[in-house]
Amino acid sequence: RLEIDAGMSQEVRELLQRELDLIDDDVYVSNGPIDLGGLWSVYGLDRPDLKDDLYQPVTPSRLVSDDEPADVFAAIRRGDLLVHHPYESFRSTVEELVRQAADDPHVLAIKMTLYRTSGDSPIVKSLIRAAERGKQVAALVELKARFDESANIEWARALEEAGVHVVYGLIGLKVHAKTLLVVRDEPDGLRRYCHIGTGNYNPTTAAIYEDLGLLTTDPVIGNELTQLFNELTGYGRNVHYDTLLVAPRTLRPRVVELIRQEIAAAEAGRVGRIVMKMNAITDDDLIELLYEASAAGVQIDLVVRGICALVPGAPGQSENIRVRSLVGRYLEHSRIYYFANGCGPGEHLYLLGSADLRARNLDRRVEVMVAVTESGLQERLQQVIDLSLADDELAWELQPTGRWRRCTPADPEHPHNTHKALQALAIARARA
Repeated sequence: RLEIDAGMSQEVRELLQRELDLIDDDVYVSNGPIDLGGLWSVYGLDRPDLKDDLYQPVTPSRLVSDDEPADVFAAIRRGDLLVHHPYESFRSTVEELVRQAADDPHVLAIKMTLYRTSGDSPIVKSLIRAAERGKQVAALVELKARFDESANIEWARALEEAGVHVVYGLIGLKVHAKTLLVVRDEPDGLRRYCHIGTGNYNPTTAAIYEDLGLLTTDPVIGNELTQLFNELTGYGRNVHYDTLLVAPRTLRPRVVELIRQEIAAAEAGRVGRIVMKMNAITDDDLIELLYEASAAGVQIDLVVRGICALVPGAPGQSENIRVRSLVGRYLEHSRIYYFANGCGPGEHLYLLGSADLRARNLDRRVEVMVAVTESGLQERLQQVIDLSLADDELAWELQPTGRWRRCTPADPEHPHNTHKALQALAIARARA
């Protein structure tokens, strides 16, 4: 693929095609700027009146303590925590968990996947410090993370030199899962603290990417996450997962099963409902299955930030499917899958994790999705879904023609802006 400026001369274009061995179909002419990185110089202008107001991420109320910083382990033991970045601070939640784990003499092991992070990341420094203090530390480093290959190699070497067990991906599979496991020796025995999320362990992107993460001490999740890390580091084989959905083994068949359950509900006269929030959907088989679900009467809403190969609202094919995308201050990056009958007739299921509905995610990557079962946390996920579907300021809707149409506020004086609403809710929760 060659992108060129519309003003390029025919002579230069022919030279490029000849030297790069490209045919006409490989060339894309752009009437706009090609290198959008140049827009950073525009952003750098001293015009605060044209920029968003500064927003300071809040710390979840359970992690606020008179003794700063709060004991993250004690907070998670009190019940599952859902963290929503960048509305809630990455530094005082996930980053703080790794920091405290590195310094805590009762922590025996820290294991995590590092798909994309920054070289000066406090998390990398914490892992190095933990290894130097004699803890068992394992890091799954994905060297094929696009655009970050050389950076990943550099800080992976630093981890190795400190004694961290670094695993450089798997043959034929890219490790894209966002998982963290801390094993701690406590008076009542070993306890596993887990984080399963939708975003990279990167403090820089955590400030501008919208992501979700579940912090839990659920023993079943902890056991299966332990098995996953054993498998990824070569210490376990033929691992069986009952709770976690892990690609490329169990994720695709389970999603197919869940969609078929909604089809069966609709055909039985019950409500069939699916909502999926993701970065992209391109998998042919799942798209065909969603068309089948639409034909059966299942109501389907997709919030897709990027590529969408599904055509919504097409007569006889997808009348019951709606697709929208949110483009605003933050880059939408979380994945939430909702099935109205996922746990049985009329029993909701909420999933979050690292996987989009693309063949590469389902078949050629290690991805992890987890069910969020605590009712209060389910309500928060439903809140994210409801706000995303009601948005009329940031939202664009995909038409049956394949073109996107920008939504216009029903009440221009009071538009529905998802990012502003979630900021306000995060602040209210922290104050409460």
